[in-house]
Amino acid sequence: RHVAQLEATLQVRLFDRTTRKVALTAAGQELRESLGRALGEVDAALMRTLARHDGLRGTVSVAAGPTPSAELMPACIARCAREYPELQVECHDHVQAEVIAAVRAGVVDFGLGIDPPVSRALLCEAILSDPFVLVCQRTDALARLRRVPWARLANERLVLLDHSSGSRRLIDEVLAERGIAVRVVQETGHTHTAFRMVEAGLGSSITVGLSAPTSMPHLVARPLVPTVRRAVTLVRRRDRSLSPPAARVWTVLRELAAARRLGTRAG
Repeated sequence: RHVAQLEATLQVRLFDRTTRKVALTAAGQELRESLGRALGEVDAALMRTLARHDGLRGTVSVAAGPTPSAELMPACIARCAREYPELQVECHDHVQAEVIAAVRAGVVDFGLGIDPPVSRALLCEAILSDPFVLVCQRTDALARLRRVPWARLANERLVLLDHSSGSRRLIDEVLAERGIAVRVVQETGHTHTAFRMVEAGLGSSITVGLSAPTSMPHLVARPLVPTVRRAVTLVRRRDRSLSPPAARVWTVLRELAAARRLGTRAG
């Protein structure tokens, strides 16, 4: 009823409705983004005032891609729960395109993505550099190599993440730059699905060290050479300062990434 009243007041349709689906119109999307920015600024102002006078408390919303959500956000949320018990961290697990859209719209405090597109509207900070690896069956001929040259992937059957992933664009660029033609036999939305398809013998997969399978005994991960890395990146709107609680969570993620880098070097 509220939406219908708003549409009547504005004399603009905000939703397209069918018996099976409700979706925002272009006008609705524009209004949602504008209100998101305005409400985000109000929330940030309230949180800054509260934090200055009553410590770190409230809610911080972070949009994160699948790999950062699984590999960095759990430790971040757990640490914040221990050190700042009145601060709640919400993780919104999205594909890369939705992470950037949420940051742009101001519906989250900041995002955690993979090499986001360059934009003057966004402020980005790379916190972790993650190399690509090949995931294949332990009995595959490529598994016998300690390192797999990218050129060896020519004509290989590959199961890759679809183009909603931040990694897929980078993988396609590497293959194109080197003139390597592969056979993409399946595209998936999640790495675990891709790994199960590799396990079933449909082909190999390209992923990053952070998401390489560790609990699937029939699969192995081999570094791809020459090494190509992707950057796990914190991203926020340039025109919107972080509230003290959000800035603290940003710092915690930066520190966790630094500790992971040191642990990788030590290993």
